[in-house]
Amino acid sequence: MAEKRAHHGQCHCGAVRFTANTDLANLGDCNCSRCRRLGWVMQSIPEADFVLEAGADQLTTYRFNTEMIDHLFCKTCGIESFARGSDGKGNTMYMINVNCLDTPPRIDRDAIKHWDGANF
Repeated sequence: MAEKRAHHGQCHCGAVRFTANTDLANLGDCNCSRCRRLGWVMQSIPEADFVLEAGADQLTTYRFNTEMIDHLFCKTCGIESFARGSDGKGNTMYMINVNCLDTPPRIDRDAIKHWDGANF
């Protein structure tokens, strides 16, 4: 089993930068209208394992459907490198876009978890 380690990521222009402590063991994708169009590969992490290093003032929020997730976009380049929401117990969680990591892992889309967000 892989150990958690710090993974650094950013939006396209670099204005928004973050660190996520994770083992990247539970990668997934979603078939909702938004995620399908963006081609996200996601990793969920608890709030304690996420640090926004720069760019809080560069973020803008989009919410849709149940409005339970803050989709946070860079105002300059438009990239959503992470989102914020909560788990079923009310704990803040971050969903990082693994494609925005500085060194993204090799991803086998057939081997990751598939979330049926279209029928949620």
